[in-house]
Amino acid sequence: MFLYLILCNFVFYSPKILKLIMSGLLYQLALTKIKSVGPVTARNIVSYCGSPEEVFRQSKKSLSKIPSIGLKTAEEILSNKVLPEAEKELEFIRKNKINHHFYLDKTYPSRLKNHSDSPVMLFSQGNINFEHPRTLGIVGTRQPTEQGSLFCEKLIDDLQEFDISIISGLAYGIDAISHQTAIKNGMQTIGILGTGIDRTYPAVNRNLRNKMTAKGGVATEFTSGTGPDKENFPMRNRIIAGLSDAVLVIESGLKGGSMITAHMAFGYNKDVFAIPGRINDPMSSGPNYLIKSNIAGLIESATDLTEKMMWQKSTKIHPVQLQLFYELSKDEQKILSIIREDDQQCPHVDTIQYYSGFVHSKLTGIILGLECKNLIKSLPGSRFMLKI
Repeated sequence: MFLYLILCNFVFYSPKILKLIMSGLLYQLALTKIKSVGPVTARNIVSYCGSPEEVFRQSKKSLSKIPSIGLKTAEEILSNKVLPEAEKELEFIRKNKINHHFYLDKTYPSRLKNHSDSPVMLFSQGNINFEHPRTLGIVGTRQPTEQGSLFCEKLIDDLQEFDISIISGLAYGIDAISHQTAIKNGMQTIGILGTGIDRTYPAVNRNLRNKMTAKGGVATEFTSGTGPDKENFPMRNRIIAGLSDAVLVIESGLKGGSMITAHMAFGYNKDVFAIPGRINDPMSSGPNYLIKSNIAGLIESATDLTEKMMWQKSTKIHPVQLQLFYELSKDEQKILSIIREDDQQCPHVDTIQYYSGFVHSKLTGIILGLECKNLIKSLPGSRFMLKI
């Protein structure tokens, strides 16, 4: 039934795209629905079988012979629950225009490909460039002091000229301050969720999340409907660590998510930095410990950070929003956003159609208009790139 509904909703796609979505994405999503299979095991199964689709064509006997896969897991893979759940997720993705990045896809963040425990599938929403040349994860307490809050704001203000993408967890405190200050400075900022992409936790940050999508957005490995379960947040933290070239800890106790993120980043051979504080201040105990243990470098300013990372000021001119130059319709802005997000790959017209949801005739008219305005360029093979 679910499959029928999805087919009905996909009628405006070309047969080529429809086949790709149904045979490829469906089985990729199905891998995320196997509760007893984590990222490392999922990769092993796909490698053994050849593709996600082939995983679900194996016999119980064949699956149980795969290293780390026993009879119980084989039965779960072949149960009558996994594919119907994947079909529901596929319908949700299509209806809500959710971006999806399978670990074998070109759109999967290259920084995460270096780590075997990275998510098999990443879901994102907004206008995110995962291949941004410089990324900084900023984490800290949910109840920062006034000094910690002001330091976080000033540091990001001072980093504006260095073209850095700010990554955090969209939580209270330091996370929210990091995202807000990045937005104020026109910097890309990405919030990594510990829930499904249909949830915002805490809910008070929903407006902040909406503002982030203009230049950045949110990402998660959890499928729709997943709530803010306690065990999700260490998994969320490893994505922050994996996507970041460096992780900075601003105020934290000895335990908590910030310390988990710092240790994960250190284990990934990422640069870790921390802001020192008074020895009798509970919110300085975490950063002080990281510095004392030689896990983190001591940072007192943005200059300290950029010098240690050898980051130079960007020569890139920050573009003013396109609306200031052209009276663009929402549909035109949508197409530009899709092309900009995948600009390095110069997206194919089928890809643009998939993410926009526009019928072919409507899409053709919008693309022609953008070409006339000299905003995009047509390339051989029905691909497009920005000219701005």
